[in-house]
Amino acid sequence: MSTKETNENDSVLAPGETEQTLTNRQGHPITDNQNIRTIGNRGPSTLENYHFIEKISHFDRERVPERVVHARGAGAHGYFEAYGKLGDEPIAKYTRAKLFQTAGKQTPVFVRFSSVIHGGHSPETLRDPRGFATKFYTEDGNWDLVGNNLKIFFIRDAMKFPDMVHAFKPDPVTNVQSMGRFFDFVSQTPEATHMITFLFSPWGIPANYRQMQGSGVNTYKWVNAEGKAVLVKYHWEPLQGIRNLTQDEAEKLQAKNFNHATQDLYEAIERGDYPAWELQVQWMSDDAHEELDFDPLDDTKLWPPEIFPMLPVGKMVLNKNPENYFAEVEQVAFGTGVLVDGLDFSDDKMLQGRTFSYSDTQRYRVGSNYLQLPINAPKKRVATNQRDGQMAFYVDIAPGQNPHVNYEPSSLGGLQETDRPGAPYEPFYSDKLTRATIDRQNNFKQAGETYRQFSQAERDELIANLANALSGCTTFIQEKMVSYFTEADADYGARVAEGLRQAKANGLGTAGHVGTHPANEGMEIAEKLGQQTDGY
Repeated sequence: MSTKETNENDSVLAPGETEQTLTNRQGHPITDNQNIRTIGNRGPSTLENYHFIEKISHFDRERVPERVVHARGAGAHGYFEAYGKLGDEPIAKYTRAKLFQTAGKQTPVFVRFSSVIHGGHSPETLRDPRGFATKFYTEDGNWDLVGNNLKIFFIRDAMKFPDMVHAFKPDPVTNVQSMGRFFDFVSQTPEATHMITFLFSPWGIPANYRQMQGSGVNTYKWVNAEGKAVLVKYHWEPLQGIRNLTQDEAEKLQAKNFNHATQDLYEAIERGDYPAWELQVQWMSDDAHEELDFDPLDDTKLWPPEIFPMLPVGKMVLNKNPENYFAEVEQVAFGTGVLVDGLDFSDDKMLQGRTFSYSDTQRYRVGSNYLQLPINAPKKRVATNQRDGQMAFYVDIAPGQNPHVNYEPSSLGGLQETDRPGAPYEPFYSDKLTRATIDRQNNFKQAGETYRQFSQAERDELIANLANALSGCTTFIQEKMVSYFTEADADYGARVAEGLRQAKANGLGTAGHVGTHPANEGMEIAEKLGQQTDGY
């Protein structure tokens, strides 16, 4: 097949676009195809050069696996309806992104919920952050809002992501997940204390996908028509309420159904009980905010809502189940770099790293032409100079485009750049290019605040889970973690230390096993179960 088959999306043009306008595979009109983004016009370049990285990475693959993280997932179709305001103010004051501007404007979406560490057929009752990724099919091309159920993360620098995942995944020798390895990494990563406080409380096991929060986790920017920007964080609040499980409840549920969250989402939509979330946004001016005792770009931190209120901007409703799990839920591909005009990157070091990693892993996992799959393709025209590669379904060629010209610029009938829809946002940088941690780390304060805000039942569950998980770790790791919890809150540290003393007195530990405490308990039970029989 030499050209793309005609479909209803070919005629969808953004304002200012013509059929000859150059876009990328997300359907975003390209305003500058000559220059990569750099600090000053001589460089260096920055990692969030999304158009360049997409262009060069596809070029690298022009000649002709299960997700590493977020393998276990469920998904659904729906729509996002804008309120047209940020709180009580017109949203145009803060962003020119078209999907937000008009009250009642609906944008199609696809959402994938997932667990993070465990494999594709793992139980949905395991303690693990949950992914919450939303693909908006906007008139300007796709926007992917990729996040988790929890509003923070374990680390603040993308350099550590492979190490973190390796430590949390099964042991490369035993192929069994080990709390010794898990806490070995965490004990050397003090900024993880806040996330650990959430993860080992009931917040670490959401009861289902419909009744859990979502968050973009990273800090982004909004840009208005004048080219002025603010820092923002995104939060999904479930209108069904929030529900979490204790460890005991999760184990009882897992004994009966380890697909319960996927089944719950599917059945709710089938019976017309459509789940909905309100999208709320926090914002602050785009500067370092030295008045705060933390860096606002640090994704191990919450922005205090009493200072930076959660302001509603729209509502999302999921009202249609996938027609085929593999074609939609398994092959859907998200990336933090997939932004539309009016949305931009911040200098958040985790976001900068994720922006390359997410799209690159999709090219590896699904293929270099993953954006031609129906679930990933924007619902508007696409015209690129990208060609060939594995599983190229069609050519992104515009009506009347010279088929001999797959480059730009050209005077022979090729694609052309479009005008910029608003003033560019051009932040100023004047600093050394360096490798260094941020100044305001403050690794423990918010962990203590979160601990004190928990109910008594949540604190009790947190302590019990941590004592069980740490009981099989070395004394050095136990003492290091207790020191972190004590830094966060004296009662927090004292209770975990006492829990560990009781665990030792009760003989709780590895007992010759290599797994987590619940897994080791299962091994003890397994030794006593089963009916002996003769062969046949």
